[in-house]
Amino acid sequence: MLSPTQCQQLAETLPDTPETVIAISQLRRGLARAWVGGEVERWQTAVVEDTGQPGEPLVFGHDVTQMADLLRQIPDWFCVNVNRDCAPGLAPLIEQMMGCPVRLLEDVYHTLTQPAPAITHPHVRLLTPADLSLLGAAPFELQGAQPRRTLLEMVAAGAIVDGQLVAIAQNYARTDRYGEIGVHTLPAYRQQGYATAVAAAIARYIESLGLTPVWSCGAHNQASLRTAVRLGFTEVSRRFYIILDR
Repeated sequence: MLSPTQCQQLAETLPDTPETVIAISQLRRGLARAWVGGEVERWQTAVVEDTGQPGEPLVFGHDVTQMADLLRQIPDWFCVNVNRDCAPGLAPLIEQMMGCPVRLLEDVYHTLTQPAPAITHPHVRLLTPADLSLLGAAPFELQGAQPRRTLLEMVAAGAIVDGQLVAIAQNYARTDRYGEIGVHTLPAYRQQGYATAVAAAIARYIESLGLTPVWSCGAHNQASLRTAVRLGFTEVSRRFYIILDR
């Protein structure tokens, strides 16, 4: 496993693309673990595990044998996110290594290259550090692993109903070119426009920084895909999750 200094070095060698936003941002912020095949500055394979999403490492490179060797060093993972062209070769190696079948799920990446729509909603506003208690009282799927860092280091918008947070969008990760948007709405409050409104607010904020908003989600998540389309996002690439089917 790389040292904190080496993680910073790796962040500077990864290409800045919609697919690497989370990896680069979390490495820079000290919120990721990483492993590489080869030297850090000239890596052949890089594996980055966001500590806020443990067990779901991101894998970059093209050598599937080396990918499998690095995954042997990582404890307790249950799925990996890989380049689209590597998934067919890596999947059988993982099945053999882990002794269980796997299933594949496409991960769709979008960018917003036009101005985000201005959507107002009476229950939606940007959150501030003063909202830490509000965020802390919300279910884990809304507050995330690092609620304090979310409000102090990044930016979030929330839908607040009867004094409770029911939906959130946050600029979860940021690089020199891109800002990743993460959105979640509690089940009882879906299909009421909250996800679109909070995401639009964050997309406009990211654009105000001179960055391009990024939206990624599983190909099975039709609600998320529809929200991306409503906001004007365009698909730019796909990767694959290889999921242990235990």
